[in-house]
Amino acid sequence: MGRQARPRQRRRAFIIILAFTISIAIGAMAGVVAGYFRNVPPLDEVNFDPKLTTYIYDVKGRVIARLFTENRVPVRLHEIPEVVRLAFIAAEDSDFYQHHGIDFLGIARAALVNLRAGAIEQGGSTITQQLAKLAFLTNDRTWSRKFKELLLAIQIERKYTKDEILESYLNVVYFGHGAYGVEAASQIFFQKSVSEVNLQEAALLAAIVNGPGYYSPFYDMEAATRRRNLVLRRMLDLGFIDRAAYDEAVSSPIELKDGRRQQPIAPHFVIYVREQLLDRYGAQMVYTGGLRVYTTLDLDLQRAAEKAIEEMVPVQETDENGLAQPQAALVTIDVHTGEIRAMVGGRNNDQYNRAVQATRQPGSAMKPFVYAAAIDSKRYTPAHLMVDEPTTFTLITGETWTPRNYDNTHRGTMSLRTALEDSINVVAAKLIDEIGPATAIDYAKRMGITTLQESGRLNDLTLSFALGGLTRGVTLLEMATAYGVFASGGIRTTPIAILRVEGPDGTVIDEFRPQRRLVLSPETAYIMTDMMRGVIERGTGVGANIGRPAAGKTGTTSSFTDAWFVGYTPSLVTAVWIGNDSNEPMIYPGRQIGSGTAARTWRAYMSEAVKGTPVEEFPRPPGIVGPLAIDVTNGKLVNDTCSGVPMNERVYEIFIEGTEPTEVSERCSTLFNLPNIFRRLFSSP
Repeated sequence: MGRQARPRQRRRAFIIILAFTISIAIGAMAGVVAGYFRNVPPLDEVNFDPKLTTYIYDVKGRVIARLFTENRVPVRLHEIPEVVRLAFIAAEDSDFYQHHGIDFLGIARAALVNLRAGAIEQGGSTITQQLAKLAFLTNDRTWSRKFKELLLAIQIERKYTKDEILESYLNVVYFGHGAYGVEAASQIFFQKSVSEVNLQEAALLAAIVNGPGYYSPFYDMEAATRRRNLVLRRMLDLGFIDRAAYDEAVSSPIELKDGRRQQPIAPHFVIYVREQLLDRYGAQMVYTGGLRVYTTLDLDLQRAAEKAIEEMVPVQETDENGLAQPQAALVTIDVHTGEIRAMVGGRNNDQYNRAVQATRQPGSAMKPFVYAAAIDSKRYTPAHLMVDEPTTFTLITGETWTPRNYDNTHRGTMSLRTALEDSINVVAAKLIDEIGPATAIDYAKRMGITTLQESGRLNDLTLSFALGGLTRGVTLLEMATAYGVFASGGIRTTPIAILRVEGPDGTVIDEFRPQRRLVLSPETAYIMTDMMRGVIERGTGVGANIGRPAAGKTGTTSSFTDAWFVGYTPSLVTAVWIGNDSNEPMIYPGRQIGSGTAARTWRAYMSEAVKGTPVEEFPRPPGIVGPLAIDVTNGKLVNDTCSGVPMNERVYEIFIEGTEPTEVSERCSTLFNLPNIFRRLFSSP
């Protein structure tokens, strides 16, 4: 009896100990699970907030740039073809629509493999688990991370529908080459939207995610083809495709269009826009917020500008930084809206934007500001006569200054119109001496030039301002803005590059409008435009003639370090600059580069820019008188009956009302013409 009791006692003790051990294990496991659950976000915090790509568009809605930390373009599930969805389900989780986030059979199969290997080699993860890992966890191959993944998958399935889970997964999964989500991947591998993907392309995308480093066709075409065909076979076995579709797809070679390293579009304009976005919204929103940025750039004009510079400004050398020289920059602004239509900041894709950041000497391109100040005072007219002759000025420092014309000759008496057309330095120097440098600077400033120095030992309150000899220089963008005042009838319009910024859901975050201000009388603006039309039609800017109304001014520094042409039509103002980054003269074997090259570049570009548009005339304001016949020798009127002024010594000039000459030229009087009368009477037939 005693011997029989002892085994029963031992069994009872074993059962008690076993139960106690199991209870402790269950309690410990419960504690571990509870600990994990404390680290799992509650349902209201299980949200997918992937890093989205910001898109920058031109004025016609064409993509010109993408800003991102992860190249991702979100698409809705209905925008993804069914064949793409089925390919991923076949490759990654064939029971996706049946399970509740965890596929226990799949886990069991993977567990056997992992136990044999002594490490985690297979995941057996469902699409929901993969989404949990991608959205909330790391890629660590540990049991604890795997357990968290399971718990998160349960939470995700509790909150979202299957379609919502699949949509999120297809938008976050990584394909290599910086592409996140099926839309970005389709652009990288095929250069088309995922909505256009066919069966074999869908199978390739589904194949790549299993191991982007192994199955990318950019790395290993053979491995990519094998994996793609495996996905197609799985689709056939599941009944997602029929035999005919399968046979055709597996026999089709992989056709790629490499979208990894596309040539950047308008790189300096993009940098200009990006810096404004960063200042306004911060880096996180710009690079991960999925903004839609609609800009003013016209891609067609941008391409024409780049082509004109490439063809008209030949590269002469490469500097120590590997940059082509001379450099060239161009800016086009819509006269009426201030919208920047084209911006070339240099020949290379470096970060330095010469259209905005470089301050360079403008040469004679500064003269219109001096002439505008004079004309606006109503003490001067285009017919006002001045003498081009050797002239020496005594400066306030006691030093002397003798301006020289570009050809070192003098032409004698001439009108202001002719002096501007031929870019006569002596006349410009005399004119600023009469009106005062401070007055000229005031007009340049009010028209948009901000780089002028008015104080300090070195400043721009000098006579050389008229010839573009400045302390710092000017920027191309500001010169285009200032000349736009002439084109717009006296209105200064602040240039803008961004029209509208939207969030990823299309909500308008910001809209931008230019500031407009009348800074010059419409009459003066029109007179200056008419005078600068002569620069293109007869003067130093004939190389810029595009065969329709246009006005502008050349500018070349005396040492050939900078060459300019700034010109405009009634709708577009374009500034062109050429120069070496080192400020070395542009004098090369067999040639030197000056404003003539800039003018021809302007013509090549603007001819394309206005092609197919109606010919426009500059609108004439009501306060303009003329054209009136003027005697070029004295600036006085020539009446209808005058025979003493030969036709080649008459010009037809316009004036601001009240400034036109009222005195008739002495050469029109009868007394003055008596010798001519006698010659006609007594000359032999």
